[in-house]
Amino acid sequence: MVKMRMMVLLLSVMMVNVLLMDAMVESTAEFDPYKVLGVTRSASQAEIKKVYKRLAKEWHPDKNKNPEAEDMFIKITKSYEILTNEEKRASYDRYGQTDNTHPYGRGHHGFRHFHDNFYFDESFFHFPFNNKGGRDFADSKYTLHFNQYISEVVPDSFKRPYLIKITSDWCFSCIHIEPVWKETVQELETLGIGIGVVDVGYERRLANHLGAHQTPSFLGVVNGKVAFFHYAVVKGHLMQFVEDLLPQRLVEKVTDKNNQEFLKSWHELNKPHVLLFDQVPSVPLLYKLTAFAYKDYVQFGYVDQGLSETADLLRKFNINTYAPTMLVFKEDVEKPADIIQAKGMKKQIIDEFISNNKFLLAPRLVNQKLFDELCPVKQFHRRRKYCVLLITGEEESFATGNEAFLSLASANTNDVLRFAYVYQRRQQPLCDVLLKNKDSFMDDKITNWLLVVILERRNGAGKILYKPVSGGWNGSKEDKHKLLEELERLQKDPSILNNDAVLPELNNEFTSMFLIRWIYTAYDYLAEIIDDLLHNNWREVMPLLSLIFSALFILFGTVVIQAFSDSSEEKQPKTKAKEASKAENGSPNTSSTSSSRPPKKNFVEVTELTDITYTSNLVKLRPGHINVVLVLTDPTKNILLSKFAKEVYSFTGSFTLHFSFLNVDKHGEWMAAVLEYAQDAMQIDTDEDEAGSRKLDYTGYVLALNGHKKYLCLFKPVYTGEDLDSKPEEEGGGSRSRKGTTRSRSTTLQIHHKLDRLGLWMERLMEGTLPRYYVPAWPGLDKITVNK
Repeated sequence: MVKMRMMVLLLSVMMVNVLLMDAMVESTAEFDPYKVLGVTRSASQAEIKKVYKRLAKEWHPDKNKNPEAEDMFIKITKSYEILTNEEKRASYDRYGQTDNTHPYGRGHHGFRHFHDNFYFDESFFHFPFNNKGGRDFADSKYTLHFNQYISEVVPDSFKRPYLIKITSDWCFSCIHIEPVWKETVQELETLGIGIGVVDVGYERRLANHLGAHQTPSFLGVVNGKVAFFHYAVVKGHLMQFVEDLLPQRLVEKVTDKNNQEFLKSWHELNKPHVLLFDQVPSVPLLYKLTAFAYKDYVQFGYVDQGLSETADLLRKFNINTYAPTMLVFKEDVEKPADIIQAKGMKKQIIDEFISNNKFLLAPRLVNQKLFDELCPVKQFHRRRKYCVLLITGEEESFATGNEAFLSLASANTNDVLRFAYVYQRRQQPLCDVLLKNKDSFMDDKITNWLLVVILERRNGAGKILYKPVSGGWNGSKEDKHKLLEELERLQKDPSILNNDAVLPELNNEFTSMFLIRWIYTAYDYLAEIIDDLLHNNWREVMPLLSLIFSALFILFGTVVIQAFSDSSEEKQPKTKAKEASKAENGSPNTSSTSSSRPPKKNFVEVTELTDITYTSNLVKLRPGHINVVLVLTDPTKNILLSKFAKEVYSFTGSFTLHFSFLNVDKHGEWMAAVLEYAQDAMQIDTDEDEAGSRKLDYTGYVLALNGHKKYLCLFKPVYTGEDLDSKPEEEGGGSRSRKGTTRSRSTTLQIHHKLDRLGLWMERLMEGTLPRYYVPAWPGLDKITVNK
């Protein structure tokens, strides 16, 4: 019974497969790339390209919401691929089909002939749906796992870009793009580009890490950063996408005008320079990839042989224009150190050529990485490497010794020896260790000295064996002969390196270039974000946008809250004038707001009312502003000003109040003239004035003067202190019979307590409940009263 069920199930599957194949063959027969694009069979490449751009834009699934848009877009892409390939187009015109017109991308080798017009794909029984073992064998070697991506692909992406395909077993659209993928991979692999395939069904963690949430999709990885492919799946587009992944400014265009500047920069950059001569106007992708892989070691330039501006370079170096030529220059910019020429220049040949010329003949040690590669740690006896190091300076006086050292390094043919030099000022910690016992091998009479040290590294912790060459180095024949003798002895007896030390890590002399690199990186990252936004890749950029907007919200939210909290203190002058007018008219709301405003300063600014400040502080005072004037004399000035400041300090936050003092000894006549209009306030002192007992004492009076509306409010001193030895000023002003310290003390207490109730009076002033005494015109202050 079980066998019968299995047989029925197998037959059912076979019937379904046959029906599907009939549908596929029928769809294949109906597929006509000319009809899809709407062009004639004689259409030129330019016409086909123009029509394709229009249709691809119209039927792109991201812009066209028609359910059939995706299928139509795939047909348009496939038609464009066929008609732009001369071989495929000729095959379709002759036979009505090509290898790639089958929806599942079959080839001739996978079919058996059952009928003249029927082909059957035997691989159909290995249908890729829900069968891990049935996936394309060609893709299996590119399959990536999460740990493999983190440990291998990301570090390797700093040397070469990666193109990764995101797919799954149940992805129907993936089958349509398979031929394009295979053809692209075949070409990219020969260029050294990394290839990867991620199956979402089995590597969900890696897909989420990459931000890939749909299949099929393509992405590139370079310098650890991920970029998504957003265009039609055509080989040309994928190739251009990979090329665009590479950073800009990798290869410099070199002509007759800038060739000397380019080659002479070897000293500043501390790198060899490579020139590629070719006839194509744009830099070949293979050369860009090589420049990216060796960007830390070599500077690359490109010479277009078809330009008239490069004719002098071609003649100077005798370049054969029929094949690409590559020249490497080191310290000598007039003569190339190595040359290679090949009509079909392969990646392996270029890599070998660059690897053999990664360093200058005598490079400068600028960082620890370069030191580790030039002078590697000893591993085996037969793999010893000795480093001949020149300690010198940057000044012109060292040029002769440096050139002599370079000539000696140029003549070296021994792979065991590596020549290098350091600037003492830039690598001071290293030089201090090597020059620790310089008195034993240097002449004290020599001021501008150089030193050659022969060293061998013993372990990665910095331990070395070394021997300084005695007598220093000035580049003479004797110095060269002495150094060569030491090197010959070293080959026979390594034990002559009788000094040991532990070297510190070298300073990175190119740290100052970090800012420039950071700017370039930020520019590339910003361009990537803009590209994602333009292609509506919201799901991938949403976390970043959320972070940016959250930061902006917090930043600007804080600023807005702070601005609103201080808005009451930053009103325009017109608003201030209106509030002050309302306060004068007795508006309770405005007055309470003004009085409750906290002080802006920790002191009270009080100016003297004189004939100079009289006009600005009273006569022409702005509307709504009030000048509070304290009346005092020279003896009471310090005491009253101190008490006055304490009483009015809480009101200094108001913009409409100003504080001044008037010396009644100088301007007594003005005081009397003003108070004539306040007869009710002066009623208390009338009897004393008529009796002629003494002149009126205005000390401690406070006037609130509104210069614009010409009125005043008056505060008269009220003594509230308790003192047994004295009486209030209003009752007689104290006994004249008391003498000495008792009289002085009582007088001081009286003066101090005259302003005890000024704070309450100021509250009523701000409320607008004080009586007002209007003045027809303010009297002049130019007359000074004679103090008798």
